[in-house]
Formats: sequence, structure tokens, C-alpha cells
Amino acid sequence: MSEPKTPTTPAGDTYKGWVFKWTNYIKGYQRRWFVLSNGLLSYYRTQAEMGHTCRGTINLATATITVDDACNFVISNGGAQTYHLKASCEVERQRWITALELAKAKAARMQAESDDSGDDFSQPVAPGQGGGSQNSEVQSALRTLGSKVEDLSTCNDLILKHGSALQRSLSELDSLRLTGEAGEKIRQVTERATLFRITSNAMINACRDFLALAQAHSKRWQKALQAEREQRVRLEETLEQLAKQHNHLERAFRGAAQANASSDNKSATGPGKGEASDEDDDNEFFDAMEEAPEFITVPADPQFHKRSSSNASCLNSEMCPDDQSLNEEPLAMNQESSTQELVPLKKRRTRISDKPNYSLNLWSIMKNCIGKELSKIPMPVNFNEPISMLQRLSEDLEYHELLDKASKSHSSLEQMCYVAAFCVSAYSTTVYRTGKPFNPLLGETYELDRRRESGYRSLCEQVSHHPPAAAHHVISDRGWTLRQEITVASKFRGKYISIMPLGTIHAIFEKGNNHYTWKKVTTTVHNIIVGKLWIDQSGEIDVVNHTTGDRCHLKFAPYSYFSRDVARKVTGVVMDKDGKAHYVLSGTWDEKMEFSRVMQSSRGGENGAEGKQKTVYQTLKAREVWRRNPLPEGAETMYYFTALALTLNESEESVAPTDSRRRPDQRLMEDGRWDEANSEKQRLEEKQRIARREREREAVSQRTSSQSEEGTPYDSYRALWFERCEDGITGEQVHIYKGGYWEAKEQGSWENCPDIF
Repeated sequence: MSEPKTPTTPAGDTYKGWVFKWTNYIKGYQRRWFVLSNGLLSYYRTQAEMGHTCRGTINLATATITVDDACNFVISNGGAQTYHLKASCEVERQRWITALELAKAKAARMQAESDDSGDDFSQPVAPGQGGGSQNSEVQSALRTLGSKVEDLSTCNDLILKHGSALQRSLSELDSLRLTGEAGEKIRQVTERATLFRITSNAMINACRDFLALAQAHSKRWQKALQAEREQRVRLEETLEQLAKQHNHLERAFRGAAQANASSDNKSATGPGKGEASDEDDDNEFFDAMEEAPEFITVPADPQFHKRSSSNASCLNSEMCPDDQSLNEEPLAMNQESSTQELVPLKKRRTRISDKPNYSLNLWSIMKNCIGKELSKIPMPVNFNEPISMLQRLSEDLEYHELLDKASKSHSSLEQMCYVAAFCVSAYSTTVYRTGKPFNPLLGETYELDRRRESGYRSLCEQVSHHPPAAAHHVISDRGWTLRQEITVASKFRGKYISIMPLGTIHAIFEKGNNHYTWKKVTTTVHNIIVGKLWIDQSGEIDVVNHTTGDRCHLKFAPYSYFSRDVARKVTGVVMDKDGKAHYVLSGTWDEKMEFSRVMQSSRGGENGAEGKQKTVYQTLKAREVWRRNPLPEGAETMYYFTALALTLNESEESVAPTDSRRRPDQRLMEDGRWDEANSEKQRLEEKQRIARREREREAVSQRTSSQSEEGTPYDSYRALWFERCEDGITGEQVHIYKGGYWEAKEQGSWENCPDIF
């Protein structure tokens, strides 16, 4: 096996490359990726594992390094860890030996000096003094210089060691008293080695002189730098005090002016409120400035925030209004509306019948279904939950208030944060929901009228059976519209089920006419055969604002046993059309999401799994934008339904005859009568197949030479409340609500609804 080329000399403090490691007597030597960094030698099976799984690590400070032969060498810490390694060639082995000896000498020296390290710069800097970043840069530079000087000293010692060994070996060869050509060659090598030794000794003496000089002057330089830093900190403290005094004087002046105005004109309440709001704005700005040193990623440059305080006009629109409105103003809007409009029509139910404990041999049903489309597998209701897929789509609206807040946002970037949080919140209901929703019958509908309670109306219709597709349309009085057509592709893989929702979700806001689109990620149900069922979400989502070009890239990290990150982690970055980052989103899809405003970004973080540099975002303190609602009491016996899900299948008299609430097998299952529900389910599915065959016969009899639309000469089914057309944004063929449903409900006119139940 050929080895990739490794750098001839270690670069900085890190050295990495492929080396063969002895594993056992069966597999022998196996190629592993070794990384030498900060006195630690670690190895991985592949380069891609560097980000999450380390197979072993040895601290070189206490390790011994021995050479077996031309290519083999051994590293041991004297305990249970011993690595028998083999390089691809002798040159490669020597490169590793040199790098390891340098790292070992440096690690041993750092370990010996760890007790008294940092004494020269032990004086703390008070928070907010503005000198922390520059001081850390000076300390880092001094530490780097000191490290390089120590490396020179270590190299001197190694050259002396290896040079002496070489000289001894040549002397031994010379003592053999060989004659002829071999003796002449040995004499030439001896002469060259003597010249090399003389030159090396000269270089060693020069390096020793430089080292002594540097050590003699280093204390003086450190003291001078420390004095300069302390003087700068004192100046910054003085400037900050002056700024605060200026602020207090300005407030006192405004208060005096307001008092004079109120005494002159008692009716001037409007200007008085205006003055108070200005003062509040100033207070908010300075509060934000005081919180600025708190960050979630890396500290931003303190000078940046000091400039922002002295030049509020250039950053006020960038920092304060967005952060303030993102948390407080929409909440105030909700409180105001709750006293006037949010009056529920009826008291919604809070319980359903407990789930019966029926046993069923899952493998007897699933063993002949591996690789098939899940929607085509005849499944008993034992694996279902008593709601349909249309109702599960409507559950996406549980956190509709995020869209309400988004509709009131001051900027598109702020609005994007809410829309992205809404995308994530749709998965929070799935964490415990391992039951499969009922596959809707063709033509089945579901309405969710929460106009009085929450200001929106939702309508879903099953518009296709193979592949199963549902169209969804939501209109809100709060200034937003949501529509989607979801086709579910699913595969049973033996140990797990993969559910891939296909289709695009659209959110349109009246304010600014912003139009957002995104797609759903893959849902995986694990431990189908053995163990406890659990659900994971994985993939990436791009939320795009087609009006402004803003974009948010969300990443759902798949669960990994070896990962150190929190489970169900979601991260995202909100960027404008030019690619500049403005917000960072982080959290989990089952608990909460937070946002942080980006002040600066740079390339230069630690390398990723593929060697690419990560972007480092300097952000303000994280603030919560969404948190999952707690489950109702006793949810574990009610299919882990949320408070909203418990009301979805509640009976209502005025809904359409095709509404999921009227589906008999689903109602029987909710009541705990599963045997009857299975029989009714088979009847409904057979009725649907008969209706499909009848449509196919009619389509064949009416087919012309051009065949029917869309190239499907048989099933001529057309949705009742949605019409098929081309989407103007994505170019996809989708079903869009054509109107008429809510008018038909008001009139009680359902003559056009098919008989599907």
C-alpha cells in the first residue's frame, strides 16, 4: 500500500500522517492516521474521524521511544499503552522519530514548568476594562517566542546527541582497518563528518549565545510591555468614566427640560412620552453595551464595542432595534391582542382514552416487507396513533406564534430568525411519537379553524394516493400565509425506517412581501425489530427569502454514540444576499433554539474533518427564541400527544363529510376498540381500491389519441379544493388552494364532497 507524502519537517507544533500500527496476530499491521500535537500522540482509523472519534492517545512527556529496525519503532508510556509502529521507509521513520523526540522534550519541559507558568502576567484585568484582548495577544506572542527559543535549545541538544553517535560509529568503522576502495570511502566519510561536526559546533555555540542573550533581555521586555498595558488600561478606565458622566449629564438635562415643558403646558402628554421613550432607548443602548463582553463563541474586540458606544448613530440601527424587537415588542403585541381577540369558541378537551396494551409480533408482519414503500404495506392499527397524516401536518402550527412575531419584525434578517425557529419547532412533537399516523384516503380533508383563538385557518386535502401527497394551506389574520405539498417517501430497512418528506414549504408575509421556502429533513425510526423505538432527525435545511436573497442554513446533526455534542443538535447561520453572517442559531430540535447576533466573523478556527478551516463568529450573548411546550399530564398513556394534538381529532359537527374526524376506523382506535378498527380499516381501503378501478375504467373509455393530461391515461382523479399548477417560485408541479371551502362551510353546502367513508 502506497503512503501519502508527509512533510519532511514538522510544521509548527503539529505533525500528522499515515503509519502502520500493530493490532493483533490476525490482522497484523493496519494503516492508521496519527496526529502529534501539544505533546500528545493520537491515532484514528481515518482522517474523517478526527472530528469525533479518537482511538487512543499517549502523553509523550512520560513515554519512551525506541527503534527496532530500519522502519519499525515502539512508543510506550510504561503502563498499558504501547504502540508498535512501522513507517513506509527508513526516511519516513526518521521523520517521525525526530518529531516525536522534539515533542517529548518540549512536553517534559512544559510539565516541569507548569507550576510557575504565567507568573509574569498574573495580574487580572477587570471585566469591561478593554485590555483583555490586547493583553492576550501580547502574552500569546511572548509565549510563541519563548517556545521557539526553547525549540532551538532542544535542537542543539539533539544535534549534539546524534552527532556524537555518528562520530562514534565512524570511529568504529575506521578501527576496522579496511584497505582498498572501502577504506578510502570510509576516510572520505570520516573527513566529511569531521567538517560537519565543526560546523555544527559553531552553529550550536551561536545558538547558545543567542539563547543566553534572549533569556537575559526577556524579563526586561516583559516588564516594559506590562507597564504599557497597565497605562493603556488606566486611560480606558478614564475614558469610560467620562462617557458615563456625559450620559448622566445628558439625562439630567432631558429631565429638567421635560419638567419645564410639563409645567408650561399640562396637556403636552405626547411630547412627554416621546422624551421618555428616547430616554428608554438610551438606557437600552447602554445596557446592551454593558452586556457586550458576554459571548457564546469567541470574545469580540472590546474596542469595537467602545467605538459603538461613542458613535451610536452608525450602529444604533444595526444593534439595538433588532435585538430589542426580537424579544420584547412581539411579546407586547401578543399580550395586547390576548385581551381583545383571543377568546376561545369552546373548551377543548385535554384527555383521550388511554392506549390499550395489545401485544403483536412485529417481525411476522415486517419480514416480507423489507425494501418496500411503507405506504404500500398493509399495516394494522396497532402501529398507528389515532390521527391521520393530515392532522400531523396541521401539528406544524403548534408554534404559530413564531410566525406571528415574524410578521411584526422590523427587518428581514430578524424575520428569518423566527422562520428558521418555526422550521425547527415542527419536529419537537416527534421526539416520543413512534406511532405511525393513518394514511389518508384519497379526497380526505382536515380543517383546523383556530381563527378566534389564534387568528388562523388551516385546510389539508389528500390530493394523491400513489405516491401519497397532501396539500396544506393556512391563512392568518396576523399577516402571513403558509402552504405546502408534502409527498412522503419511506423505506423499511430491517433495523430502521427512513421517512423522506418531499416537497417545498412556503411562508409568505404581507409586511415586506417576503416569500420564504424550505424543505423537511429525513426522519429515521430506529430499533424496529429489537429494543426500544427512538426517532432521530438528520439533514440540512436551506431557508431562502426569495424577495431579499437572505438565507439561513440549518444543520440537523445525526445522533452518534461517539459524538461529544449534545443530542439532537441544530445549528444555523442567517446570512444576507452577499453572504455576510448576521445571526447564529443553536439549540436542539426537541427542546429550544437560541439566537446570537454576529458582530464579526473570520476564517481561522480549528480544521474540520476535511481539513477546511471553520468560520469563527464573534457574537453577543445568546437569547432564546423558541422553547418546546411541556407535555400534558399523563401524556405517556395518550400516545405522547401534545395539548394541541389532543384536540385535533375532537368531534365537530360543521366540518366536511370527508374530514379526518369522521373517519370510522380512526375513531374506533381512539376509543380503544382496535379489533373493530382493523376491520373497518380493511373495508375503507377496499372501498378506495374499488373507486380507483372505477376511475381507471372511465378514463380508458374516454381516453383520446393524445391520452390524458400529465401522461397518465388511467386515474383521472382531481382534487376538490386544490388545483394543480406550476409553482412560480420553485417551478414544481404543486397543488394550490383554489378557494371555496370556508364559504361552503358557512353555507353548509357539501354536495360536491365524495363519499369516501
